Amino acid sequence: MGAFLPAFGNSGMFILQGVHMESVVRILARELDKSEEHVKNVVRLIDEGNTIPFIARYRKEMHGAMDDTTLRALADKLAYLRNLEARREEVKKALAAQDKLTEKFSAEIDAAQTLAEVEDLYRPYKQKRRTRATVAKEKGLLPLAMKLLEQNGVLPDQNDLAAEYVNAGKGVENVRDALAGASDIIAEIVADNADIRRRLRKLIMNKGRLRSVAQKDGDSVYGIYYKFEQPLSRLQGYQILAINRGEKEGYLKVSVELDREQALKLVWNEAVKPRSNASDFVRRAAEDGYDRLLFPSMEREVRNALTDTASEGAIRNFALNLKPLLLQPPVKGHVTMGLDPGYRNGCKVAVVDGTGKVLDTAVVYPTFGERRKNEAIAALEKLIKTYKVEHISIGNGTASRETEQMACELIARTPGVSYMIVNEAGASVYSASKLAAEEFPQYDVNLRSAASIARRLQDPLAELVKIDPKAIGVGQYQHDMPQKRLDDALTGVVEDCVNAVGVDLNTASPSLLRRVSGLNNTIAKNIVAYREENGAFTSRRQLLKVPKLGPKTYEQCAGFLRVPESKSVLDHTGVHPESYAAAEKLLALCGYRLDDVNGGKIAELSERVKKSGEAGLAEQCGVGLPTLRDIVKELAKPGRDPRDELPAPVLRTDVMDFKDLSPGMVLTGTVRNVVDFGAFVDIGVHQDGLVHISEIADRFIRHPSEMLSVGDVVKVVVLAVDTQKKRISLSIKQVKQ
Repeated sequence: MGAFLPAFGNSGMFILQGVHMESVVRILARELDKSEEHVKNVVRLIDEGNTIPFIARYRKEMHGAMDDTTLRALADKLAYLRNLEARREEVKKALAAQDKLTEKFSAEIDAAQTLAEVEDLYRPYKQKRRTRATVAKEKGLLPLAMKLLEQNGVLPDQNDLAAEYVNAGKGVENVRDALAGASDIIAEIVADNADIRRRLRKLIMNKGRLRSVAQKDGDSVYGIYYKFEQPLSRLQGYQILAINRGEKEGYLKVSVELDREQALKLVWNEAVKPRSNASDFVRRAAEDGYDRLLFPSMEREVRNALTDTASEGAIRNFALNLKPLLLQPPVKGHVTMGLDPGYRNGCKVAVVDGTGKVLDTAVVYPTFGERRKNEAIAALEKLIKTYKVEHISIGNGTASRETEQMACELIARTPGVSYMIVNEAGASVYSASKLAAEEFPQYDVNLRSAASIARRLQDPLAELVKIDPKAIGVGQYQHDMPQKRLDDALTGVVEDCVNAVGVDLNTASPSLLRRVSGLNNTIAKNIVAYREENGAFTSRRQLLKVPKLGPKTYEQCAGFLRVPESKSVLDHTGVHPESYAAAEKLLALCGYRLDDVNGGKIAELSERVKKSGEAGLAEQCGVGLPTLRDIVKELAKPGRDPRDELPAPVLRTDVMDFKDLSPGMVLTGTVRNVVDFGAFVDIGVHQDGLVHISEIADRFIRHPSEMLSVGDVVKVVVLAVDTQKKRISLSIKQVKQ
C-alpha cells in the first residue's frame, strides 16, 4: 500500500541519469532484431547528418546492409526513445520543483518504457482543472482523506475522525460534508494511480470490447457498424478508422464495454485494505472514482491508443502502396497522347514527345453526342498521324469510361497505337499549382493536367514527385491520419524511390532534384539555374560550384546523380565518387581498363570477381564486400534503371464492358490498391474488382501486402458480378495453373 500513496517530502531527492546510449541501442537492436554494433553505427551516422538513402546505399558495411525501410523504422524508434527520455527529464524536473521527487520515484520514472507510463506516474502531480477533489482540498480535507486511505487497523470511527474537520467557515458544514469531500479526494487518487491505470489498461485491451450502434435512422456507408461489437484484441485497423469517422459524422454511437465487476475487483485489490474501519468507505470512494473518473479516462485513452495503432498501420500500408506505384516501369522514349476526360468541359488533350515536351494540345467533346464523338476521333486521329503518337494515356477520373470507348474506336483506325488507364489522382492539384504554372505558363489548368497524365505513362516517378504524396490516393482514411506523421512517412518513401532509381543531373526538374539525398528546394533550384547559365554538367565534381552545395551535401547527393555527358563512365553510374579509386583498381585487378566499361567488354567481370575471390579483392580495393558487389553491378550496367527489370505495364488496344463479365472468366489485371482486407485490381472494365484477402493465396496471410504490391500484373478469375452495385469479386488463388 505504501507504493499506492503519493510520495511527499524531499527525502533522498536526486535526479537519476537518463537512459544511456547503450540502453537505447540495446532496445533498438532487440526490437529490430539487429546487432548492437550495426544499430550503434546507424545512430552515429544519423547524428552526423547523413540521410537514410545515403546510409542505406553507401554505408552498408556499417549497418549490415539494412534496407531503407528498416533504417527509417530505426530512425523513427530512435526519435521516440529520445522523446521518451526528454519527457522523463521534464517530468522529474517538474516534480523536483514541487519537492515531490524521491530516489524511488525517480527510479520508477526511469524504468517507464512508454510515454503513457511516464504520464501515469506524473498524473497525480499535474496541474489540473478545478475538480471536486481540488475543492475538497481547498476546504482542508486532504489530511482526512489520507488518514482514511491509509486504513490503519486502529483507525477511529470515520464519523468521529471527520468531526475534527467540520469547519463552516470553509464550507464544511457537518460530518457528511467532510466525508463527501474526503471521498472525492480518494476517488481522484485512485483514478490517478499509475499501477491501477497500467493494470486496468491491460485488462481493457485483453478483455474489453468495442461496441457501435446507429445514431441516425436510414442507410449509410457505415451500415455494417450499426450493430457492431468486437473484442478490442481482434479489431482491424480499417474497422477502427471507419467507426471513428462514422462517429465523427454523427452516424454512430461508440463505447468500450468491460465487465464492471472484474474491473472493480482489480481497483479494490489495489486500493482497499481488509479489516479496517475505513475499508468500506474507501471501497465506495474507489468505486465512485472508477465510474466517474477512471473508466471514462481509460476509455478515451484506449480508444486513442487504438486509433494511433490503426493510423500507424494505415500509414504503413499507404507507404507500401506508394512505393511500387512510384517505381512502376516507365514507357520511355515514345510520343504519347494524354487524355484528361471530362463531361461539361470536354476531354483535354496533350501530345508530348519522348522526353515529355508538349508538342500540341486540343479539347474534344466525345460525350456530346455521336456527331461530336466522331469529330473528336477525327481530330485525335490527325494528331496521332501528325506526331506519330504510339501510346495514349487516359486519366481514370470522370468520363474516363466514355473516353476509353472512344480511344478504342480511334485505335481501330490507327493500327500500332495502344492505350493505358493511369491513376490521375493529384493531377488537378498539380495543374493548379505554382509549379505547373512555372512549367506550362502558356497553357490553362486543364491542358496542364492532360500533359501530366501523358507523362505519368512515360515516367511515373518523375511526374508523381511533383504532387503531394497524400494526393496520390493509394491509402485509406488518409485525411484522418496525423498529418505530420503521414507527411514524414510518405516523403521518406518518395525520397527512397527517387534515390533508388537515380536522377539525370542535366534533365531533372527541381521537383525531382529536391528529393535527392542531401538536397533541398533551394539547392535544387540553384542546380537548375547553374545548368541554365553554364550549360549541361560535364562531371559530378562540377556540383561543388553550385551555390550552397558544400562538401557534406556533395557527399550525400553525388552518388544518386547521373551525368551522361561526363567523359568519365563512373559519373554515369551509381558508384559513389569516394569509391572511384576502388572501382578503377578492381577493373585493373580483373584485367580491364575504365574505357572497357562503355565498350561492353566487361561482361565477364562478375565471374572474374567471384573466381578471384570477392573478399580478397574487396580488401585489396579498400572497400567492404557489399560495396564491392555494388560496384560490380554498376559497372556491368552503367546508367541502368532498376525499373526496367520489372514487368512492363499492361497496354491495351480494346475494352471490355461491365456486362461482358461473367463468373469463371480468367483475365489479366493490374493491382491498383492494396488495403487491409484485400486488393483492388484493374481488369479493363473501368470498375476495379476486389480480391478479398482470403482469395489471394492458398496459405494463410496476415496482410495482402505479403503477396501483392501496387502495379503487379496478375491473373484473376471472376467469382461474381453485381451489376446493380457495380461490384466485381475476383480470385487469384482459384486461377487454374
